[in-house]
Amino acid sequence: MPTPAPPWSRKRGLVTRGAGFPGPPTPALDWSDKRVIVTGGAGFLGRHICDRLRARGVADDHIFVPRRKDFDLTTEADCPRLYREAFGSDKADVVVHLAAEVGGIGANRKNPGRYFYANMAMALHLIEQARVDGLVDRGGTFVQTGTICAYPKFTPVPFHEDEIWNGYPEETNAPYGVAKKAAWQMLDAYKLQYDMKGVFVLPVNLYGPHDNFDLHSSHVIPALIRKCVEAKERGDDKIVCWGTGSASREFLYVDDAAEGILRAAEVMEDPTPINLGASFEITIKDLVELIVKLTDFRGAIEWDSTKPDGQPRRCLDTERAKKLLGWQAQVGFEEGLKRTIEWFVEHQHDADARV
Repeated sequence: MPTPAPPWSRKRGLVTRGAGFPGPPTPALDWSDKRVIVTGGAGFLGRHICDRLRARGVADDHIFVPRRKDFDLTTEADCPRLYREAFGSDKADVVVHLAAEVGGIGANRKNPGRYFYANMAMALHLIEQARVDGLVDRGGTFVQTGTICAYPKFTPVPFHEDEIWNGYPEETNAPYGVAKKAAWQMLDAYKLQYDMKGVFVLPVNLYGPHDNFDLHSSHVIPALIRKCVEAKERGDDKIVCWGTGSASREFLYVDDAAEGILRAAEVMEDPTPINLGASFEITIKDLVELIVKLTDFRGAIEWDSTKPDGQPRRCLDTERAKKLLGWQAQVGFEEGLKRTIEWFVEHQHDADARV
């Protein structure tokens, strides 16, 4: 029996140049007078989002970045307070929800309950309070970043958005992925019942300057860069990597992701899921060898096959982003890695290798 079409497939509130999407969509959003809340705006992706908002004409005092020490967005009480305090008597026009609790395979295995609760709670309260705060009445937009961890473990490659319900996610990151997918369904329900404008994008694994380079909680590229750079400095004769190296992954440079997210906010009227990726995949083995080369580490690579590989393959179909957003990745992978390595070498002695 075929899988029923989800509600979002029957409605496309799009602003385009004409039938058939012959060119990039015409932006439906003038940012110059907009007030924007960016959760996670002080983090890796958030820094780049805020920079691009400013480049689009958003004033600094029209961008509000809640900090964790001031707002615990996993609690119900702090979300309405965020909307009250962000711009005083004025109201937010766009909410870009980037904040997440997430990590690599090890962190996901250690914190499945926390990662489900924290990510589900933040989205649940933020979306509902946006409605209560009158976002719909102002014609505002709620932007939710998803994750490719929401895709089934054995999704046909390249992953197409229509496959997202056709199986259970890879076990080690399923709680995180399911929480993000549930947030998307909440946005879809709010579009149907309240006509709230929602955006749901699924960025592939991101990398770039300002990433999290903590070896215990980082993703694969920053972890490998740090491991190779520090092993080279110590004169180690080898590095040890998790798994077998056979799994494949796709990676998107963070600036490209930021542009794709804002393009979606500009043209989408409903949370049709949209992949954001670079349209290529690389095995972890080849990735390690490339980072070893670019960092000039001369030692051996040892694989610990007692550790998991994670999802066997990840590579996204990005045709929907091209058609609906007029967007595609611009930064080549090796160039992006060089920029990321250079940034880490310059800042590696800062706390958590970030500034």
